[in-house]
Amino acid sequence: MAQQTVKLNYLKISPRKVRLIADAIKGLPVQEAEAQLLMRPQRSAPALLKLLRSAVANAKSRDMKIDSLYVSSIRVDKGPMLKRMLPRAMGRATLLQKKMSHVILVLDEKETPNKERFNIVKPVKEKKDEKQPAKKTKAAKEVKEDQVTKEKPRSDKKEQRAEEKKGVFKRFFRRKNI
Repeated sequence: MAQQTVKLNYLKISPRKVRLIADAIKGLPVQEAEAQLLMRPQRSAPALLKLLRSAVANAKSRDMKIDSLYVSSIRVDKGPMLKRMLPRAMGRATLLQKKMSHVILVLDEKETPNKERFNIVKPVKEKKDEKQPAKKTKAAKEVKEDQVTKEKPRSDKKEQRAEEKKGVFKRFFRRKNI
């Protein structure tokens, strides 16, 4: 059985936060781990996803079977800490600790290939077609002019403002039985 080890050093997220996500993918097949990381909202998920994809690419170059790869271990160690001061009231200061972490991911190969439960489709960027402005026809202009002439001009500006405000209040104070 072959192993593939990859490291991510100086990740600017505290180890405690990274471990939450790392523990979720430990022991999973590569495809399931990738799916888990794609769906996670946490900030460390994209970094771990990039690390996992890098490990898979390295394993591929070493002629390992990608279908039979799984995350055998993932270790999150404490990295260096940046210490900063935050000024507080009455001349005091508070210490801020900006923690970093080192992540070590080990992929292992099983003898039997993993069953595919789903297929991950990576989004493909499409080229935007240049939109040409639509040419207005005479018929369209005539229809717009008819609509303008049908509307009654307001004689009182107060009535017009009252009607505009009325719409806002209707939305706020709408009764449920209406």
